Amino acid sequence: MSYQSSLLAVGIEFDDPALEATVRDGLQVIESALKAAVRSEDEFIADVAKYLVNAGGKRFRPLLALLAAQFGDPASDTDGVVMSAVVCELTHLATLYHDDVMDEATVRRGATAANTRWTNTIAILTGDFLFARASHILADLGPEAVRIQARCFERLVTGQIRETVGPKPGVDPVDHYLSVLADKTGSLIATSAEFGARFAGVDEQTVDCLRDFGEQFGMAFQISDDILDIASEPAQSGKTPGTDLREGIQTLPVLYALQSTDPAGSRLRELVSKPLEDDAEHAEALALLRSSEAIQQARRTMLEYAESARATIAGLPEAPAKAALQALADLVGVRSG
Repeated sequence: MSYQSSLLAVGIEFDDPALEATVRDGLQVIESALKAAVRSEDEFIADVAKYLVNAGGKRFRPLLALLAAQFGDPASDTDGVVMSAVVCELTHLATLYHDDVMDEATVRRGATAANTRWTNTIAILTGDFLFARASHILADLGPEAVRIQARCFERLVTGQIRETVGPKPGVDPVDHYLSVLADKTGSLIATSAEFGARFAGVDEQTVDCLRDFGEQFGMAFQISDDILDIASEPAQSGKTPGTDLREGIQTLPVLYALQSTDPAGSRLRELVSKPLEDDAEHAEALALLRSSEAIQQARRTMLEYAESARATIAGLPEAPAKAALQALADLVGVRSG
């Protein structure tokens, strides 16, 4: 993997060659440490555990950790920055194994999902194995790191439970959905930024700014994924459009469509209120959503989170790392526009 092209494949461009080299080198070190962390003497466990590691991914969480560390002195605890980033990526990967079981997924990152390739039980246990490896690393990072990760993990699980149960009576489904995203997606990206900053000796106020940036950016990026699932063509995204629609998963554009009282949207509301296994209905719903006010409303919400992310770091000193974070915030609008 070329880390120059890989990390810049996420859409961020570095104007500063020194920062680009530093981040590229840091990602290489993190990737090596990540692969080492999933090794096992048991060949079968090793194969399943490294399955999603080898499948790739954007490595946003390690990227955030490395960029956040630039606001302090990364060399003051290089191992802490690297290994805390590994912890966050291991945690993320573990949740993917579990998510695929809960979602009954068949494909993950363009390959057969682990639960389909093996079994649900193996996928669940592999996720647990990765959580255990993350905990082992955390033990060497100190009690404060353990506390930070424990709080994050609690939010991850809370978000998943709340998503599974659904909104309580009288709770706005959109508000419920956004709060679930904050727990399930925003919290771990926020923790990645916090870890990178703390192990680089960043002052507390700046740590708070970077943590908040991570959460707001994570929200924006997840909503942009919701939009791409509807708006993109396979050649653009590498994914089959409307996967969530087919499975009856109500993401933000669908929730906005269901809340609409426009008589012209009655057919769309009828379609998206259920799983769409019929190909003709699925295609009709995609076409209606793509031209609807609901998807534009979702874009506006996504841009609000992206702008909020930018605002959280507006007061930080001008530096290449700040410009890179701002470029990340801009990315979500471009990729789903």
